[in-house]
Parts: sequence; C-alpha cells; structure tokens
Amino acid sequence: MERSGRIRGSDANAAGDERPVVLTTFTVLADIAEQVAGEHLRVESITKVGAEIHGYEPTPGDIRKAADADLILDNGLDLELWFARFVEGLDVSRVVASEGIEVMEIAEDAYSGRPNPHAWMSPLNVQIYVDNLVDAFADLDPAHAEDFQQNGEAYRAELQEVQDVLVAELSVLPENERALVTCEGAFSYLARDAGLTEQYIWAVNAEQQATPQQIASTIEFVEERGVPAVFCESTVSDKPMRQVVEATGARFGGTLYVDSLSEPGGPVPSYLELIRYDAETIVAGLTGAGG
Repeated sequence: MERSGRIRGSDANAAGDERPVVLTTFTVLADIAEQVAGEHLRVESITKVGAEIHGYEPTPGDIRKAADADLILDNGLDLELWFARFVEGLDVSRVVASEGIEVMEIAEDAYSGRPNPHAWMSPLNVQIYVDNLVDAFADLDPAHAEDFQQNGEAYRAELQEVQDVLVAELSVLPENERALVTCEGAFSYLARDAGLTEQYIWAVNAEQQATPQQIASTIEFVEERGVPAVFCESTVSDKPMRQVVEATGARFGGTLYVDSLSEPGGPVPSYLELIRYDAETIVAGLTGAGG
C-alpha cells in the first residue's frame, strides 16, 4: 500500500491538475497524508527534506502557496511555533493532525510543562492522525470518501504491525535495559508505547551546546541501569552522546530520524520507513543484534 515516499512540491503542480491541494507543514506529515489521500489529492510540504521544523522561517512563496491551498495540515502541540503567524489572515481550512492523542508534557528545561510535539514518533498515535485525515479529506472531497477510508485502514494495519514487532522484540530485554537514551527528548511517545524508560541529554533542540550537567546526568542514568546502547538524531551533532559512550562503555546504537524524511534514495524516504528504521535500530542497539 505504501507509496514511493516522495513529497510533491510546487514543481509537481502540473498544468491542468485540478485536484484539491493539501499543504502540510513538514515532510513526515506530508507523507502520512499522501498515504490516506492516494491519487485524489495533491499533497505538498512547506518545509523541505532535512529542514529543522521547530524554528522554520516561512518565505513569501510559502505564504502564496498557503493562500492557494484548499486545506492546511499542521501537527499542532507547539511544534510549528511559527505557524499561527503564518496562517494569520488566510481564508483556508485548517486541520490539526494530532487532535485527540494523549498528550505528554516536556518535563524540564525552559519548555517544561508544554506539550511534547513529537507525537508522530509513536505508530499508535499516527493511527489517530490517520483517522483525523480520513475525516478531513472526506469533507474536502466527499466523492472519494470511501477510498480515503480504505487507504486509512490499510495504512493503520501497517502501523500496528510496526508497533507489535517493536514491543515483541524488546520483550527479551531485562527490565533495567529497557531504556531509550537519545540526544533530544523526541521519543517520549515511542518510549511510552513500547514500554521503554526515556532519558535524553536535552529536552528540545536548541542553539546552545549540551551542558556538562546534562551530559553528567545522562552518564549517571546509563551507568546505574546498565543501558547497553545510546542513540542520537540525524539533525543534531552526536558529539555529546559520544562523550556518554566514552564515559560508560555503552555502544553507540546508531542515528535515529525524527523531524524530516530523507531524499527518495535515502534511508527513510517515507514515514513508514522512518518508523521501521528507528524501531529496528533501537532493537538492534539494545539487544546487540546489530553486532
């Protein structure tokens, strides 16, 4: 059922294409939307592959694209802090894809108490995203409502399979080793739904470097629990986590993807490939199956 994972941009706005246009804020959400939309809607992403979504600065071209869209999708949960200003004054319908999930809060730093925005990092949450998109697309294009429903059901089944395999493969670990240690606190939902204890160096990606106190706290956690492997995200430097590895002897389990898909030829050109890749990397790192 999964498609190629490519994100259609303005270059794909072929002459005579009269399909309704759905504009999303980032590539992960665009791909999820494409799985539900099939060929009936044209889905575009404001941000490009590899972009840092948290502090994105919209361009005049983005504003024009948004004004011409039939529907705008955003993640919500304060992910797109620039978004309210971006859509101000636009007469375009908007849907928040994360509506209805069980929200987790950021536990520390300057963002303490605010919602953790990375809800799509749980395959269970994305099934809620899918339900929201099925309803939104049926309202936008009622003639194809049944197709959207069928696409959504097929995609939900694939997401559930990722979840079930992840939980089953982690079940072999002793309790103390069921921990996910990363650079950013972007995996709270995945960790919760997979039965892992989460630890991170910093809560939210920021301009400053990791502090000695943050690194020391992570080292202490890894040593106390005997965590076998630690990880970092593709959009930040892994140097702080390499310090944790050097101090504890834990393996560097690999690079995880969160905020952006890769190019079509890369390791995670679609959301389903992203979440499978991360799940497999986490399992291999923690169980030692990756060597």
